[in-house]
Amino acid sequence: MRGFLSPAVRPLVSDTQRAFRTLSRHRRTKLARAAQTTLVKADAWGNGHAVAPEIAKALETGLKSLGSKKK
Repeated sequence: MRGFLSPAVRPLVSDTQRAFRTLSRHRRTKLARAAQTTLVKADAWGNGHAVAPEIAKALETGLKSLGSKKK
């Protein structure tokens, strides 16, 4: 079977990653700085790509704290 006949592999994106993608660029940059990473790696996490677990955890906690401030 040729490669193009196999089903597409799509990364699974969680709700927190979807919420991260909806933020403005400025807000994403602030969260990336707080997680001590670059915006490129943070955006890669938001798109469902593999990043270091400590970066993913830091971005999730930053996003949760941002959500608690809104309420």
